[in-house]
Amino acid sequence: MSDHPIQRALISVSDKTGLVEFAKGLARHKVRLLSTGGSAKILKEAGLAVTEVSDHTGFPEIMDGRVKTLHPSIHGGILARRDDPKHRIAMETHSIAPIDMVVVNLYPFVETVASGASYQDCIENIDIGGPALIRAAAKNHETVTIATDPAEYESILQAMDENEGMTSIELRQFLAREAYSRTAAYDSAIANWFGTQQDELWPKRISVAGRREMKLRYGENPHQQAALYTRAGDHRPGVANAEQLQGKELSFNNINDADAAFELAAEFDEPVVVIVKHANPCGVATGGTVAEAWDKALACDPVSAFGGIVAVNRSVNLDLAEKLKELFLEVVIAPEFGPRAREVLATKPNVRLLRTGEMPDPAENRTQVRTVAGGLLIQNTDNGRVERSDLKVVTERQPTDQEMADMLFAWRVAKHVKSNAIVYAREGATVGVGAGQMSRVDSARIAAWKSKEQAGTENSVVASDAFFPFADGLMEAVKAGATAAIQPGGSMRDEEVIRAANEAGIAMVFTGMRHFRH
Repeated sequence: MSDHPIQRALISVSDKTGLVEFAKGLARHKVRLLSTGGSAKILKEAGLAVTEVSDHTGFPEIMDGRVKTLHPSIHGGILARRDDPKHRIAMETHSIAPIDMVVVNLYPFVETVASGASYQDCIENIDIGGPALIRAAAKNHETVTIATDPAEYESILQAMDENEGMTSIELRQFLAREAYSRTAAYDSAIANWFGTQQDELWPKRISVAGRREMKLRYGENPHQQAALYTRAGDHRPGVANAEQLQGKELSFNNINDADAAFELAAEFDEPVVVIVKHANPCGVATGGTVAEAWDKALACDPVSAFGGIVAVNRSVNLDLAEKLKELFLEVVIAPEFGPRAREVLATKPNVRLLRTGEMPDPAENRTQVRTVAGGLLIQNTDNGRVERSDLKVVTERQPTDQEMADMLFAWRVAKHVKSNAIVYAREGATVGVGAGQMSRVDSARIAAWKSKEQAGTENSVVASDAFFPFADGLMEAVKAGATAAIQPGGSMRDEEVIRAANEAGIAMVFTGMRHFRH
């Protein structure tokens, strides 16, 4: 089917952004406007000639507007194939006028749910006629132009201006794809909401939808392509929803690392600084101020911190900014940046500053999605936490108050270290981190070895993300100078490990909770 000028457009939008300007552009091309309710009212007030849908169909809106565009005169006009003689005869027989453009966006269901509206209000904001119109127009994109986003108006008018009132098949195909993506995401949000209403964690079918926020230069490596998507209704503070204040374009690895750093920073109530490299923390510390926390965190592994990602759970102030500017960093992510800190960090224009506005809730129950060949692997995120009262002392020696505080600190850090994870900590700061090793013994050794030239692991505590299957891993930590250990427990050889701890004179507690992170 060859392209043809647009002669009639149906307009029915919830989001009125740019509507009048767009409609005036259509009117300039002598397009007849067909509209409903609020959209028609706004267009008429702007002085545009508009035909109400009820006048076009000869049938009034009924059931509080639930039924208005669901009519053969509307859908026949959209779906009719102009090159099919039978379709043309049907249109003539039933007095159905062709509709060449459909401009529709949907009831704000996601926004209604996010507002905390009642169940019935959410139900009323499930659009029926809108998706039907969108899908019909997108299906018949050979001759019908579908617009579902005010951001599309400009390109449509430009095409019409350049092509005597016509749009190209390439543009209509693009708009059809966007339309189906939109209705798919909309239905996904509704289905997922129903799941929450029924407390159904794992329904028989699940859909995952996202909106592209940016194309990235490449993925983990230059030969890979990548993009960042956000999920409708997910406003969790973090890298995906952050405002970038300065710096170069974010990369795939920047985003992944910044997310890991910020989620770890959210684990702490007191001021904390987290330094991450390749998704693993290489320095974490709490302090009376964020500047003090930075000094302690950097001392853990200043070599790895070079080119790293920094997360802070407080506003970045002048004192911290002065310290940050002394080191090459890729990203600094924080809830806020003070004006004087902004001035200082502006002298390092390539550093990406991400402002989140607030901290995420570490206890929030969310889902985590990974792809595997042929499928999706989905789980709820690890939001498990332990408090002092949850710990079980299993050794003859009781831990001191300082050891207990440091073990809880190290435990929270270990939760965010790739398995097998070993974390040494002292006085609210990491002094050694061993990550991602196939052997827990190697993680213990590597963490101690890396610490030798820096903070050192003498008189530290050690955290293990999973149980010590044998006493050898614990003994490596004892050799490194650990005086207390925190681990889940639950090994067949727990008694052997406890006996080794008693012989070494260290304290050990069990959490009863594991924190594997792969």
